[in-house]
Amino acid sequence: MVIWGVKMARISIFLMGILRKRSAKWCRLTGLLHQAEVMKKYYIGSVLSGGGSVPAKQASAETWINMVNDFQKGSLSTRLGIPMIYGIDAVHGHNNVYKATIFPHNVGLGATRDPELVKKIGAATALEVRATGIPYVFAPCIAVCRDPRWGRCYESYSEDHKIVQAMTEIIPGLQGEVPANSPKGVPFVGGKIKVAACAKHYLGDGGTTEGINENNTVISRHGLLSIHMPAYYNSIIKGVATVMISYSSWNGIKMHANHELITGFLKNTLRFRGFVISDWEGLDRITSPPHANYSYSVETGIHAGIDMIMIPYNYTEFIDVLTFQVKNKIIPMSRIDDAVKRILRVKFIMGLFENPLADLSLTKYLGSQEHRELAREAVRKSLVLLKNGESADKPLLPLPKKASKILVAGSHADDLGNQCGGWTIEWQGLSGNNLTIGTTILKAIKNTVDPTTEVVFKENPDANFVESNKFSYAIVVVGEPPYSETFGDNLSLTIPEPGPSTITNVCGYVKCVVIIISGRPVVIQPYLSTIDALVAAWLPGTEGQGVADVLFGDYGFTGKLSRTWFKTVDQLPMNVGDPHYDPLFPFGFGLTTKPSKAN
Repeated sequence: MVIWGVKMARISIFLMGILRKRSAKWCRLTGLLHQAEVMKKYYIGSVLSGGGSVPAKQASAETWINMVNDFQKGSLSTRLGIPMIYGIDAVHGHNNVYKATIFPHNVGLGATRDPELVKKIGAATALEVRATGIPYVFAPCIAVCRDPRWGRCYESYSEDHKIVQAMTEIIPGLQGEVPANSPKGVPFVGGKIKVAACAKHYLGDGGTTEGINENNTVISRHGLLSIHMPAYYNSIIKGVATVMISYSSWNGIKMHANHELITGFLKNTLRFRGFVISDWEGLDRITSPPHANYSYSVETGIHAGIDMIMIPYNYTEFIDVLTFQVKNKIIPMSRIDDAVKRILRVKFIMGLFENPLADLSLTKYLGSQEHRELAREAVRKSLVLLKNGESADKPLLPLPKKASKILVAGSHADDLGNQCGGWTIEWQGLSGNNLTIGTTILKAIKNTVDPTTEVVFKENPDANFVESNKFSYAIVVVGEPPYSETFGDNLSLTIPEPGPSTITNVCGYVKCVVIIISGRPVVIQPYLSTIDALVAAWLPGTEGQGVADVLFGDYGFTGKLSRTWFKTVDQLPMNVGDPHYDPLFPFGFGLTTKPSKAN
């Protein structure tokens, strides 16, 4: 029985990662062993692709399917034949995969105030993920970002937990609707076109001091449960299959070590019946420095209630440490049985035992036109109009499609990577137009204006150029470069140069609309007086045509701020309801326009 238990622990309690943070070949992990043989030899129960981890550059859906099936065949050839579960970060569409539809990041979706739209995005994402043979996604992020200096703030729908709760509708989109007679809290995945979802990062990841990633969230228990917990209630009721633990701490206690909140509250109080997964090297980071006392980390994390462990590199060390601790009764067999039961439950409800191998029947859905149209709609609805002319009776937007000559300027006007942001093909994202397929904002403008309108693009024009060219109006597109996680932590939140110079050079001499591409509010007050119209476009993804749709009046502006837009960073953290609330643009703000009849 003990031997079986240890074997089952090996099969089911841990998830191995394929090189998320740097590119390298599979042999870096396995020596010269073929991946199917690794699965068979080590009884590995789950595998993931981290950000930027792909079977080949610009890999086709077929290549992905063949890789996943190769792993699966190894699992099926073990003594018990238990299928493995393959997981991937699909946080705004199937974002690791070339040609996939990249939807707006969550910060933009929160501005739509449209849970049904987000549900449709979940369903489309599930289809595209299944199109590559993968049945499990590490999404949605249901963090409540309370400080925009946090590098993951764009992964949060809002500073307000009510909006985050509403947006958990993405879960039935990803997984399917829980049947009416199903018991609450039991995971549900509705067949071969749906995927298991993962609510993350439990708990309080959006509330760290100064927005520092993986840091300490200092808040009372009441505050934690009333701000950061509510969306987990909704997720569990909606049958979410898994929950991922946060790197962050709560009042100095690492969440990966928090037995009270993982086992006590999540499993026992909320009666969550899916499995709990660690974050990438989450056990290692229980100690400081990471991996300083690995046996302690394994014992503490497993005891806290984590069922599946995400290990990118040295998985044999984990197997050896865990096996020793189980054999020597340091970790009780009951804890292993709980983990095994939960992981097997999810594998059963996913249909992995009936259909362990993926086929090619869904490949047509990857980057389909229907999904791109849905993403374009999401872009339109996510745009927030912050300023429109000096007064309500003299609006600049919508812009006329017919003009003699217009200027398009800015570092983000013709850059697909910038408009997609982090978690796009690469973990950190990538500037430029070579990463995937999509429509830049410049291309969208050219597609939309009258054929007689001359469109001049100059990324960073000087004032003389602008003044001497007699432009009818200008569109300036500037913002943040791509980033993710800690690399995005930013205490100043300024738009990097040449963004501010471009705004000054252009808007000083011609009527201009400035479009901000960013994962959060940024410093804009110093330039506001020179800007005629201002649009927050967030990180819209591959379908830049949605920006032009609204800019030129084919559709109206409808988006509302899901985050407070501050005047200066000295005010931060500042959220709606705070006593010192004095924003540049308040939570919920957003001017509206009607579609233009002239167009």
